[in-house]
Amino acid sequence: MVADEMASFRSTTSHIGLCIRDLERSRRFYVEGLGFTEFARFELDRPIAEVDPPCSLTSFFVQKDGLRVELLEFRSPSVFGTPSTRRNQLGLTHLSFVVDDVDTAAAERERYGGRIVEGTRSGQDDPASVQIIFLEDPDGTRIELMRLAAGQEW
Repeated sequence: MVADEMASFRSTTSHIGLCIRDLERSRRFYVEGLGFTEFARFELDRPIAEVDPPCSLTSFFVQKDGLRVELLEFRSPSVFGTPSTRRNQLGLTHLSFVVDDVDTAAAERERYGGRIVEGTRSGQDDPASVQIIFLEDPDGTRIELMRLAAGQEW
């Protein structure tokens, strides 16, 4: 886009939506486990875009550091499919959080319904490099825990 076209497109970020199976289980993981705060809750019993009727759901927003996540629990129709399990798969592949100690943070998140994804730990051979491990939230959405490399600004 040229500068004039960009000037006509003004926007702010809003949120990321995640379809979930169990609101209380996901609320516990994101609020208690990852430190999000509850922001808003909406009960919807009406047609919505890209969902076959009849449609009934809870839209539950959480936020942290300016990031809002909408947890969508459908009563009708039921949820289907599986989240991405590969970073080269189209669509949302993961949410990432900077932590001080990836191993401790990952183990603590397991207490809130997270699951460490085996084979995803990297950087442990060089303590000064970036350290990464991936978890799954209770529905399988990938969560990256990352410790920055020594001296790295973010």
